[in-house]
Formats: sequence, C-alpha cells, structure tokens
Amino acid sequence: MVVGGKNSAKRKKSGKPQQRQARAAGAAGAAENDYRGADFAHSQVLGHGTMTANTYVQQYAPVPTALDALPPPPVGFTGREDDLAYLLGALDPSRADETPAVAVLSGWGGVGKTTLAYAAGHAAQNRDWFTGVLLVDLHGYDPRPAQAEEALEALLRSLGVPHEHLPPPGAGREALYRSQLNLRQEKGQRLLVVADNASAIAQVQPLVPPGHHGMLVTSRHRLTGLGRMRTVNRLQPEDAVALLEAALKNNDPDDPRVEEDPEAAERLASACGYLPLALQITAALLAQDPGQPLSERADALGGTESVLDGLDDGERSLRTMFDQSLERLTPQEQDLFRLLALNPGPNISTPAAAVLADQPQPATERLLARLDASHLIERTPTARGRWQMHDLLRAYAHEQATAAMDRGRAPRRRYDQARDRLIHHYIQHAEAADTHLDPPGSPVSARFTDRDQALEWFDAERENLMATAHTTPRAGLDLSFALGSYLQWQRHLQDNVVVNALALDACTKLNDTRNKAGAWSNLGGALRELRRFEDALHALETARNLHQQTRNTNGEATAWNNLGNTLKELRRFDDALHAHQTARNLHQQTGNTNGEATAWNNLGNTLIELRRFEDSLHALETARDLYQQTGNTNGEASAWNNLGNTLIELRRFEDSLHAHQTARNLHQQTGNTNSEASAWN
Repeated sequence: MVVGGKNSAKRKKSGKPQQRQARAAGAAGAAENDYRGADFAHSQVLGHGTMTANTYVQQYAPVPTALDALPPPPVGFTGREDDLAYLLGALDPSRADETPAVAVLSGWGGVGKTTLAYAAGHAAQNRDWFTGVLLVDLHGYDPRPAQAEEALEALLRSLGVPHEHLPPPGAGREALYRSQLNLRQEKGQRLLVVADNASAIAQVQPLVPPGHHGMLVTSRHRLTGLGRMRTVNRLQPEDAVALLEAALKNNDPDDPRVEEDPEAAERLASACGYLPLALQITAALLAQDPGQPLSERADALGGTESVLDGLDDGERSLRTMFDQSLERLTPQEQDLFRLLALNPGPNISTPAAAVLADQPQPATERLLARLDASHLIERTPTARGRWQMHDLLRAYAHEQATAAMDRGRAPRRRYDQARDRLIHHYIQHAEAADTHLDPPGSPVSARFTDRDQALEWFDAERENLMATAHTTPRAGLDLSFALGSYLQWQRHLQDNVVVNALALDACTKLNDTRNKAGAWSNLGGALRELRRFEDALHALETARNLHQQTRNTNGEATAWNNLGNTLKELRRFDDALHAHQTARNLHQQTGNTNGEATAWNNLGNTLIELRRFEDSLHALETARDLYQQTGNTNGEASAWNNLGNTLIELRRFEDSLHAHQTARNLHQQTGNTNSEASAWN
C-alpha cells in the first residue's frame, strides 16, 4: 500500500543505552511528544537512607506530516471538463446541501479515474478549498488488496501519528483517525482524502472523513452508498487524439506525426477505443520507434490476432488490467462475461442473455447487474434492459471464451450450443415480429401484442439481427425473409440489400432451389429502392423465370409487379403497364386480393405516367376499395395518396386535397412516418 509522502518520524537518541531502556512515558506526555525518564544508573544514596535520582526531560522533534501527497498534474490531461465540474461541485465547501463531501469515481480499468481524481484534487487546492491532501492506494485489484486497518495505519502515519501510538486494528484505530481529523478541523484545516483503486466498500467506509473534510474514491466497481457517484467514460475522439499528441510530444517535443497525419491519428485513437491507458501505451511504443508512421501502428492494432497484443509496452498491459478485474468476479459472473462475447451484435437484451446463459431471466439479470457494477459491461444508455461492452473488453472477452473452448471438447460444445440457442432466439423473434407487418388477415404471432411492439423490438435488435445474418448461411436465409418488410418499412435500404444478398449466397451454399427465386425477387426490390434500376431489372427477371419454372404463380405475380415498378423508373412505361397487368391477372387467378390491390395501385401510377388519367382514377379507386376489403390500412393510405396525384391532373383540387389528407391521417394511424411525409408533401 502506498501513501503519499514518507513517514520519517524518528526520535533523537541522546543518552546511553541503559538510559533509553529505563524510559517511561505518560499518556499525556505521549500526546505532546514530550517524554520524561529517570536515570537510575546515576542515583546516589544519602545519609538518611533516601535515594535520589537525576531526572531529565527528553523532548522529541515534532512528527512530520505528509499532507501534500498528490502527484503533479498528468501530461496531456484533457476532455474531462464535465467530470471535473461535477467533482468540484461535490467538494465545494459552500455547496448548499448537507451531504458529505464524498465523491466516488467508477469505471473500467484504464479509463483514467486516478488521473481525473488527481486533477480534481489539484483544482480544489487551487481554489484554497483544502489545506492538504492525503493519498492512499488500496490496491483493490492486486492479489492481496489492502485492508481498511492497513489503510488507516498509513493515513494516521501521514497525519503524524508515530507507530508506537497506533492502536491495534479495530475500532480504536478508526476512532483515532476521526479524532485526528476533528482536531485538524478545529484548527481551521480542511483535508482531502483520496482513496485510490478501491474494490470494496469495506476498504473505504472506515476511511470516510468526518466533518467538513472531503474524499475522492476511485474504483472499477460502483461503490454505492459512500457519496456522490460519477461514472468515468472513454474520451471523445478529438480529446483522445489530443492526449496521444501530448504524450508523444512529452517524449519528443518535435514529434510531428499527429500533425502530419491527423487521419491516421484518428484511426489510431479509435483502435485504442479512446481509452487513456491504451493511448498512453501506444504513445510509449511509438516513442520507442520514432520512425514508425501512425498509419502503420493503426494497421498493426487492427491486424493483430488480438488488439490487446499491441497494447502492452512491457510495463503496462491492458490485458493484465482486465485480468485483475475478471479475477474479482465469481465463477458464474466470469462464465457469463465469456458467453457475452458470443453475441454477434453491439449490445444484448436481458432475455437474449438469459438464452445465451441457459439460465432463468431473473438470475441472469442479477449477474448482468454485477458485471455492470464491475464496469466490465454497461447498461445501454438509450434503452432499459440492454447491455453493451466496450470494443477492447469485447476483444478480451473473445480471448477468454476462446481459451475456455480450447480447454477441452465439452466446453467447446457448450459454447457452440450457446451460440446456436442465441441465433435461434433471434430468428424466432424476428419471424414472430414480421407477422405483424404482413397484410391484414394474415395470422399473427402472440409473442408480440401488436405492430408497434413488433417494430419496437425490430428497432432495438436491428444491428444484432444484421450481425446474426452473417454468422451462418441458414441464419442469413431465414433472417432475410423475416427482416425484409421491416427494413423497407423503416427505410434501412442498404441493410435490405445486404441481407438479401446474403440470402442469395446462402441458397447457393445450401443448394436451396426452393427459396432461390424468392431471394432474387427480394433482392431486386431492395435494389430498386436504392435506385439501382438495371441491377434490379436483372434480379427481378431472374426471379420471374425461376418462379415460372417451379410454377409458383403467386411468386411470379410478385416478381411481375416489382418488374413493373422498375420498368416505370427506367421510363419504359408500356413495358411497365404490361408487367402490372400480368401481375394483376395472376393475383386474380390465385385469389390473392391484397396482391391484386397492390397490382391495381401500381398500375394506376403507371397510367399517370402515360397521362391516361381517367384509367388511372379507375385503377386507383379499385385498389383503394380492395385494400379496404382486406383491412390493409397502409395500402389504402398509399392508394389515397396516388388518387390525390391523379385528381390534381384532372384539376379536381378539392377532391385531391381530401385524398391527401385522408392518406396522411391513415399513415399517422399506422406509424408509417416516411409515407406520412409523402402525403404531407
């Protein structure tokens, strides 16, 4: 345990050894550092049988104190203005509330908690809020963390209490600590206690100062109940680059690398996860190789088997720091941490984590909360019940999972089973949510109460679903059909192209001819939305031909309908008209009323382009009526909007206004914001 300053309280050794052995001290004298002793070696016996002794007073020097323990402000400290303001608000002696002046800085290893605490201490001293600072390192994540009794001993020594006056560990030592601080307060002194690197409340609670003194605590755990809490997060990108440059120039003031290649500096800061310790390690490695370009270092971090291999300068290692945090967890918590690395996306919900762990949801949630309290994961700030992990911790979790899988066949099988459960969970829920986006009358899953809840789930899980689609061919194929309507609804058009391209590739790998035509058709529709019309035309013609070969009339009708929309965009209006008429006729054959309505709707739009407005009016009114029959509110709104466009061309402006207002209102009902905007337009 390290305490700021070195306790050098030693007594003057005047007199002979025998004299020192005969020394005795009263309690009052001890308190004043004034020791009295009797020298019986020089006593004399007088005539009346009495014995006299030569007494002397031995005055010891005042015991030195160590109240200026903070190291100098760190080089390159930047980007913590809000955090500093918060801490100073907690330590301000003039603050209005009566809460103790105690602030707890928590965050994962390497994020800069200690540096921030030092900076806050200096800023508070510069405001003359404190007459001194006591610093104690609790070594909370070492194999043997400091105990509260040891910390109290170190602090009492810094306050000038000699070793021989320290009470034994227990309540007496804590009482002496408080009395010493109360005595300082009576003398007009206000001290700041900085307890660095704590891992448990039991380490810190006895150190909390009484009265008007202040305290800063740093920990990788959330130590609730001590005082005001502040989570320290990664730096902003520009601040991370500034720290990197300052660290480089501290080694060599003429180092020009950040100025010469700011883009590479940004890439390097990103590869370091905007983590101060990772940036400091990187700067040290760059200082050892002054000729290495920043771009080469950034490529090396991105290309190593593990980015953590490149974040070790021989003295500091990010992996070692993460190891220390992991070792503080229970076996169950460690296991869940490793399993979370199997989630393909950037965050995970509590239900999905429970599936991954194969545990009841309440038990999983408790474990997740403990990982969050340890700052190995964190709650997603924009959504309750979701959890995320920093990129560097994710890389570390992957290492841990791989190491666990390599220990034997059974663990690998267990991890494979966990991954399969999670993929199945995402596919099942996506397919269930997709039923709520199908045309009215189609069966819907009871897993979601309504369309709004299904869309909310899709929004929360979209990145996870897209990442899952890349995991296996079967997942890519299943999710392409489950995601298509949602991605089009929310206008995630590039994602729609990607997932449908994955589906087509999966059909080839799985030799799945049954779904190949549908994959081509969906890809063509997605490409058309991105205005890649020639590519869309090729995809849709391929889909149509495959549907014809397999005699899938309904699929062929859908391909014809999408072909017509693409041909219209290519201004091939007569060909588009033929395509939509063919789609309409095929849907009539199969009795697909909703599909027929869509064909009539698209046919009406093409007739507008051909300036056949009366025919367009008939087609769109037919589409509107058919949509009303099927209860397809979104389709009906689209027909009303197109009707408004036709009525404008017919100079029926009042009717057009009514049509567009109706379309707007219906789109508001369904929550289709993009189409509502078109109606307003």
